[in-house]
Amino acid sequence: MAENTSSIKESMEQLKCCVVIPTYNNQKTLKRVILGVLAYSQDIIIINDGSTDATSNVLEEFKHLNCIVLQENKGKGNALRVGFKKAFELGFTYAITIDSDGQHFPEDIPVFINALEKEETKNVLYIGARNMGQTDVPKKSSFGNKFSNFWFWFETGVKLKDTQSGFRLYPISELMDLKFYTPKFEFEIEVIVRAAWKGTLVKNLPVQVTYNEKERVSHFRPFKDFTRISILNTWLVLIALLYIKPRDLYRRFKKKGFKRFIREDFLQNDDSPRKKALSIALGIFIGLSPLWGLHTVIVISLAILLKLNKVLAFTFSNISLPPFIPFVLYASSKVGQFMLGDYYSYTIEEMTTNFEGLKHLKTYIVGSLTLATFGAILFGLSAYLFLTVFEKKKLVSHNG
Repeated sequence: MAENTSSIKESMEQLKCCVVIPTYNNQKTLKRVILGVLAYSQDIIIINDGSTDATSNVLEEFKHLNCIVLQENKGKGNALRVGFKKAFELGFTYAITIDSDGQHFPEDIPVFINALEKEETKNVLYIGARNMGQTDVPKKSSFGNKFSNFWFWFETGVKLKDTQSGFRLYPISELMDLKFYTPKFEFEIEVIVRAAWKGTLVKNLPVQVTYNEKERVSHFRPFKDFTRISILNTWLVLIALLYIKPRDLYRRFKKKGFKRFIREDFLQNDDSPRKKALSIALGIFIGLSPLWGLHTVIVISLAILLKLNKVLAFTFSNISLPPFIPFVLYASSKVGQFMLGDYYSYTIEEMTTNFEGLKHLKTYIVGSLTLATFGAILFGLSAYLFLTVFEKKKLVSHNG
C-alpha cells in the first residue's frame, strides 16, 4: 500500500480515532469493507441496523470487534448516533464513518488521519469529497448533492463540494452535547449544520468512489427521503435566519467594537462602494418598513439572495431598535398624512401609550413605505459618495 499502515494505526491510536460502520442488508460488500478497514485499525464499531439478509452470518467472522445489533431498522442516522455514543463511552475522541455498500475505499482512511495531524484546530469535521463527475455516478446522486451543497452554504455560509458523502471523520467529543432530531439519511445533513453552527470547522477532503450496481444496495428512497431532507432544510433555514445569522453578526460586531467594525467592515472591506451603498440602502429600507418582527429574516435573506454585504445590511436595518421605534412610527405617520392628505394630531408619547394604530393603519403603512424608500435612497447615495471619495483618497495614499 502507498501508505505505511503501521504508522497510520499508530496515529489513529494516538488521536483516539475509531471507525464506525453502519450496515443494513449489505451482505455482498460488508466483509470486504471490514477487511479493508482492519488494515488500518482494530478499533471498529459495527452497527447492524436490523438487517434481514445474511449480515449476521458475515459478522460471525468478526466477533472480536464491537458489533451492536439493533433488532429493528430505524435508519442510518439512528445507527450512527448509536455508534457515536458507544465510541464516546469507549474513550474515543474521533470516529471515521464508512458506508458498508462498497462505494468507499478504506485505503483513503490515511487521507483523514494525515489531514487531522496537520490541522491547526482539532475541532474539525471532514467529509470525503467524491468526484461526482465520474461516469458511474448516478445522475440523481449528483443532483441531490448539488441541492444539499446549496442549502448547507445558505444555512452556514460554508461552501463545500460534497455534503452527502458518508465517508467522514467526526469529532465525536464535540458532538455529545448537541441535540439531534433526525433518525434517517437526513441526519448526515443535520449533524454537519449543527456542528458548523457550534463552531466546528467543516471541510472536504478528496476521496475515491465507485458505484458497482451489481453489488451495491442503496436504501435511499427518492420521494420519502428527499421529502424528509426538504423538511429538515426548511427548518434549518428558519433557525439560521431567525437565530444563527443574527447571533453571528452580533458576536462579530461585539467582538470588534464599534470603531473597529466601522474601520474593517465599513471602510476597509473589499466590497466596492456600490455594493456597500446598496447593502446600506437595503438595511435602511427594511428597517423603516412596516414589517415588524420580520426585519432580520427579510434583510439577511435579501442580502444573501442579492449577494450584498450581510453585515452592513443587518447593521443598518437596526435603525428600528427599541429606542428609535417611537420616532420611526411618528415620522411614518406624519409622512403618511402628507401623502394622503389625512391630517390628525398626536404626540410621540401618545404613539407609545394610547395611539389607535388600527384606525390610522393605512396612513402609517403608506408613510412607512414612503419613508423607507426615501431613507434608503438618501442613505445609499450619501454612503456611495462618501465611500467613493474615501476609496480615491486611500488609493492616492497607497500609490504615494
